[in-house]
This record gives sequence, C-alpha cells and structure tokens, in this order.
Amino acid sequence: MSGHIVAMGGARLLPDGYDPRLNDFVLGLARRARPRVCFVGTASGDASDYVASFYRVFSAHHDCEVADLALFDRTVADLRAFVLAQDVIWVGGGNTLSLLAVWRAHGLDAVLREAWEAGIVLCGSSAGMNCWFEGSTTDSFNLAELAPLTDGLGFLPCSCCPHYDGEAQRRPLYRRLVAEGALPRGYAADDDAALHFEGAEVAGVVTLTEDATAYRVEPEGETALEARLL
Repeated sequence: MSGHIVAMGGARLLPDGYDPRLNDFVLGLARRARPRVCFVGTASGDASDYVASFYRVFSAHHDCEVADLALFDRTVADLRAFVLAQDVIWVGGGNTLSLLAVWRAHGLDAVLREAWEAGIVLCGSSAGMNCWFEGSTTDSFNLAELAPLTDGLGFLPCSCCPHYDGEAQRRPLYRRLVAEGALPRGYAADDDAALHFEGAEVAGVVTLTEDATAYRVEPEGETALEARLL
C-alpha cells in the first residue's frame, strides 16, 4: 500500500481564525499541483453549514478545485468515477457509527479503499479520523458518554482516539480499552495534531502548536511520538 491517510485529532473548518497549515500539508501530498479536493460530510448528515464552511475556507486559502459528495440527498450516480477523479477526500466530523452505516449502504467503503490504493489522499478530523481504523472511541451511541466502536473500515490495522487533549473522557477511556483488549493497540492525536500514514505505517506527526502531539498507545501504556511543527 502506498496511499496516504492523514488522521487529524480535531481540525476544524471554521472561516473565522482558520489556520491553513495542516491542509496545506495534506494538499502537498496530492498527486497534482492543483488538486481536486472533495468534502464528505456524511457524519454530520451532510449539514449545509459544514459543507459551506469547507467551500469558504478551501476557496479562500488553498489553490485547489473543490467539490462535495452528499449521500443523504445523493446526486452522484457513479460514485466510483466521481471519487476516483479526486485527489484528496476530506471527511468531516460527526457521528462515526452513522457514517459507516451510510457508506456501506451506498458501497462507498469499497470505493474509498480503491481510491486509497490508487494514491488518492484520504484525510479527516474526529469521525473523519476514526473511520479509517479498525476501532476507535466515539460518542456516536450517546453524546454524554464515550464508548468503543469496533467495526471501522480497517484500512489501518489498529485503533485510534481523536481529541486526546480536548475532551476529558478520551485519554483515560482509550488507555483502559487498549489495556483490557477491548480495542487493539493504536494511536491517539491531540486536537492540533495529525498522524500521517503511508500505507499502514506512520510516516510522521505534524502539529499546529508546540504542545500538541500524537501517541502510540499499547496495553503497557502510551508513548509520545516525535512531532513536526508546521
């Protein structure tokens, strides 16, 4: 496998105060200089304000062609052709459980694997991080309480935890789940950090702030990974 996945702990697409550095890094991995970037907002129910924010920040701050793929009001007949014409797939946050169910119902899970193997960059934040792994921590079942999710796409054969420094429940729950074997060993990312995978291996960690990083989490404990400030 030679495709790229950039798993973001908590990146946001908010026009006010937007920091372009992380997405500049993602676009730099694409196969052409002016990449085609597609936003997939399934986890939010294709929320119109989320989609609009994507268009505003990418059109204003990045030299790329932008598109989005909606599945709740689907207008793209040939998903495979549409997805394989993109250079970057950017998956937004929301409900990981619902995202996976909808993707599988439409057959998008298989198309995304083909896209990854073809060299299209896959990335995303929160639920858009969780989806690529075997398992994760999520509030998909109850917004007030985190729980393990064990049937992710599994492109990356390990587990993950976003928002590692941003939500109080995340760190202790993820460490306990990995220690007990409820989730396989894996990786956690702070809100301002992202893990870059080439194939199924970590190629590096990039951050927006000096105090952010990512971690390798095993039953024995966690290890901070060396990170590069963008």
